Amino acid sequence: MNVYEYAMKVEKDGERYYRELAEKTKDKGVKSILTMLADEEVKHYIVFDRMNKNQIIPTQPSVDLFSHTKNIFEKMRKENQSPRFSQDQIEFYKSALRSEENSYKFYIEKALMIEDSEQKAAFLRIAEEERAHYVLLENLVEYISAPESWIESAEFNHMSEKFVQKITL
Repeated sequence: MNVYEYAMKVEKDGERYYRELAEKTKDKGVKSILTMLADEEVKHYIVFDRMNKNQIIPTQPSVDLFSHTKNIFEKMRKENQSPRFSQDQIEFYKSALRSEENSYKFYIEKALMIEDSEQKAAFLRIAEEERAHYVLLENLVEYISAPESWIESAEFNHMSEKFVQKITL
């Protein structure tokens, strides 16, 4: 299995995991976030598939994950939702968090080994997107661990500071 096939597997597994988590939650906001993350993994898969086939790397539309996610959390706050999550659910989200961290590290490492400048740039862009997914999931884990206190906290109100870059591909 070459690096592209491995990356495609990672992205396909990530998509599947997010869709499974989305199906298991009753919280509409969390479901929306997880579905968005699954869709992002599909975009990554397509890039790696094209790289594997030595085809032109597609340009994907920009997605401002922070803005979209903050809108979801704002809506949840306005609706005064106080969802309850089991410890098992929290562990599933923590597992996704670790996967995003591992993907980020892997893509950075591989980018440093690739000589083709376009492919190197693609790996670095996807690595940064995985980092943004990590930050998003980190906030999600904090939210589901203590929803009432998190939405009222400074963490929620300053979430944008954690997103250092608008996500584009």
